[in-house]
Amino acid sequence: MNHSLSSCYCFFFSLALLTFCVSSCQAPLPIADADNGGLTLPEGFGALVVVDSIGRGRHLAVNDNGDIYVKLRYAKETGSNVALRDTTGDGKADIIRYFGAYKDEGSLANGMRIHEGYLYYSAARVVYRSRLEPGKLVPDSPMEVVLTDDHEHGIHWHITKPMSFDNEGNLYVPFGSPSNACQDLVNKPGGIPGSEGLDPCPELIEHGGVWKFPKDKLGMTQKDGELYATGIRSVVAMDYHPEDEELYLLMHGRDNLHLLYPETFTPWESAILPSEEFIRVREGGDYGWPYCYYDHIQGKKVLAPEYGGDGKITGRCEGMDDPVMGFPGHWAPNDLLFYKGDQFPERYKGGAFVAFHGSTNRAPYPQSGYFVAFVPFENGQATGEWEVFANGFAGTDPIVNVSDAEFRPMGLAEGPDGSLYISDSNKGRIWRILYTGDKTNFGDAQLAAMEEQKLLPNVRRPDPEKDNLDRGQQPTGNKVYSTYCAPCHQRDGKGASGRIPGLHQTDWVSGDKERLIRIVLQGLDGEIEVNGERYDNVMPAHGFLDDTQIASVLTFIRENFGNQAGAVLPEEVAALRSDTP
Repeated sequence: MNHSLSSCYCFFFSLALLTFCVSSCQAPLPIADADNGGLTLPEGFGALVVVDSIGRGRHLAVNDNGDIYVKLRYAKETGSNVALRDTTGDGKADIIRYFGAYKDEGSLANGMRIHEGYLYYSAARVVYRSRLEPGKLVPDSPMEVVLTDDHEHGIHWHITKPMSFDNEGNLYVPFGSPSNACQDLVNKPGGIPGSEGLDPCPELIEHGGVWKFPKDKLGMTQKDGELYATGIRSVVAMDYHPEDEELYLLMHGRDNLHLLYPETFTPWESAILPSEEFIRVREGGDYGWPYCYYDHIQGKKVLAPEYGGDGKITGRCEGMDDPVMGFPGHWAPNDLLFYKGDQFPERYKGGAFVAFHGSTNRAPYPQSGYFVAFVPFENGQATGEWEVFANGFAGTDPIVNVSDAEFRPMGLAEGPDGSLYISDSNKGRIWRILYTGDKTNFGDAQLAAMEEQKLLPNVRRPDPEKDNLDRGQQPTGNKVYSTYCAPCHQRDGKGASGRIPGLHQTDWVSGDKERLIRIVLQGLDGEIEVNGERYDNVMPAHGFLDDTQIASVLTFIRENFGNQAGAVLPEEVAALRSDTP
């Protein structure tokens, strides 16, 4: 054979082999943990714990080389972000580095995404980015400010700044509403029974929607963007679908239907409604908040009670944009991921994974959610069906109080090999989900066991009578607590870490009686510290309760939850009520 021809042949053969290996020869998948890290998954899937107890994890992102970046709920002394690397190939992180020295107000900051060589992450008010350098785990490039929330409303529950990018690189960021349903933020931010919403809602000028910002611009404020869609109360879960080139999100629905309108809505209706809306966001769309909410049982938008609704009337909501589908109320959708990889069976490609962080305010019924769902897509459209993909995070059944849950699924990310990563917001555990089964034979038989998960208390619709944890008679103080306090502070009084303070053995409860009474009468707004943990939310005023009700519930609290303090008398409440401005 001609030598030059032989050399040419060898060259092209080697090039073809190299090309084949680049596209097909990936490192072998690590071995799943024997117990799948405590998770229940479809047949053929396995899970391993990448790392444990790194801090309260929020969103996460995975780089092309497998490095993992996690946003933490609270800033550590060494930073609000954590970087993880596996150097041995066993799937376990053996290098852990904290970084990101920036002001991290409140407890609900969550953004963490990788886009065009930059790591984007957000505090409550600011979106930052740092350039990722090849081979370096922790970025040491200057931290750049992409976007600043310069509003003067302070920190509130819906101030989170998740982010998404479209195919052209434009940035999308939601600005959540400071209120529940556009109540008067000055006099009654949490609402009082029978209160009306402001109409028109002034919040919709700068809140309650998603804004679109230009590509690669730094130092922006909201004025540098444009309102893309409105009527969207609160967003933590958001992702851009690259195939149909549309932005999707899941909206946290409003709260307290029974608390604010006890003659119209039962505790059961308040526990399961309104829906958590899965929205395909169209430019110029109006999805109804605060005037409307979606009812997944009726399959329609209805008028909110603040605007004259009774749970059935459609009214002005007739012309509002509908969601793709609705999930049961208060499941707290906290991340959304469209699967692009090839590791999982074909049915998952292009579909949506949703991390349901879990409810806090379903009392007097068990808490619900605390799992990862999958929504199949066909021909670029959601089928309207959903299934349980990963369950078992809470480690207990039923989940009566938020504090009962060992783990809570929070963030989702896809690795370069198509593995799915899930973060936990309680302790900071990270799971990696793998598929090692036969992709060609994956179907209904492999999903059958997961259908049974829908019968568990954290997923199924509760029975109005049998699942009511308060059925039967209660002492007066306990009954008032169950109705007005337990939906937030929980039945066990331990609250929800990072959002709602607990009532256990704290000077806020057992200390100054006058301060405690005034908090109930007037509400509380601003940052406080309870048993070493910071909180910065709004407690609505409960002055609508009469003196006897307030005295009885405060006496109940001061004599329970590990507190040993004296009773509160109705006349003590009356004296302070008359002194309340």
